[in-house]
Amino acid sequence: MVLTMLATTGVLAVAPPPVPPQSAPPAAREISVLTYNVRGLPWPVAHGRARALRAIGAELAALRREGRQPDVVLLQEGFRGEVADLVHASGYRYWAQGPRREGFRKLTSGGLHVLSDLPIRSTVSAPYTACAGFDCLAAKGVMLVRLELDGGLVDVVNTHMNSRRASRAGPAQARAAHNRQTEELQAFLARHAVPGRPILIGGDFNVKNAPERYDHRVEARPYVVVSEFCRRGPGGPCLDGPAAEAQPWLMSQDLQAFVSPAPGAVRPLRIQAAFDGVAGARLSDHDGYMVRYAVSPAGDPTLAHARRPGGPPGPVAWRAADGR
Repeated sequence: MVLTMLATTGVLAVAPPPVPPQSAPPAAREISVLTYNVRGLPWPVAHGRARALRAIGAELAALRREGRQPDVVLLQEGFRGEVADLVHASGYRYWAQGPRREGFRKLTSGGLHVLSDLPIRSTVSAPYTACAGFDCLAAKGVMLVRLELDGGLVDVVNTHMNSRRASRAGPAQARAAHNRQTEELQAFLARHAVPGRPILIGGDFNVKNAPERYDHRVEARPYVVVSEFCRRGPGGPCLDGPAAEAQPWLMSQDLQAFVSPAPGAVRPLRIQAAFDGVAGARLSDHDGYMVRYAVSPAGDPTLAHARRPGGPPGPVAWRAADGR
């Protein structure tokens, strides 16, 4: 502090400490996110899936060689060990996994994985407590990864929700479980959202041709569904192919969504299909669903102090794809 004599009064005044210069907020950066249910089910539930998972990794590697790989990949139904082969082949440095199998009531993990070219700062995940039918054998749930983007942070969420017919549960039971999971997803986002930080969300929501599922608690939804934004809002040009249908959010099990902390902080630019069999073999019973966004990440002054020399950011609950 600096003591200053005021000439007119002779009173000593305490001058405020100098204000450090404020860094400008990060500029908008384009980022692409692919969500893909890879049907990595174990034998004997599904056959030939080890080969398909390795082929998916090879295809992601081919996209990388062409400079067209997604920045972030959200996988669902990655239950098999060959997902590790997929990850290593794909070339992504950062790999985080979602809810693990805990207790004797679950036979598998949640099958959620996030692959990223952007450094992962931290992760958090939770299995859904509600489930129905065969879905109760897996720790289906939700995970959040905190990514470093151009000196700021952006959160990315991956989820897989209760199926309908595949669960072999009764329609009322499956719908009730899905509705409760929707409420759990909203509560998870409320717990972990950081004011001012963008959130990108994707996954297998299991809402195809099911408005009763899609519309549950819509008034409490903290996020905007990308296809709905593009169809109804000012983002019409971001629609592509089938996404331009009247209600594209009901034409697929898979969705992407976003939370924009300020107008224009997150803006979908384009929706694209991937792994849809057009340019090669169809490798899953789902198509990949990719969205390119313009994102202004939330600045974080701690980032400059969070790196380990020669390694990824700070000690967190994730592992790099190369095992470090």
